[in-house]
Amino acid sequence: MKRIERMLWLAKIWKDRRGQDLIEYALMAGFVAVAAGAIMPDVAASITTIFNRVSQQMSAAAAQGS
Repeated sequence: MKRIERMLWLAKIWKDRRGQDLIEYALMAGFVAVAAGAIMPDVAASITTIFNRVSQQMSAAAAQGS
């Protein structure tokens, strides 16, 4: 019975598209930031700092979730 419930749960997640737009916007923002860093070297340090902070926050959130 647990296996069927798990399969139904996975099917619901597979069909769920609510977070898709957010991920696409985040990827686009990342690409724009990388392009800006490549074109304007003075901005690269700021972009690196921002990405490092985001990475630290995500690592901390992942550690709490475990």
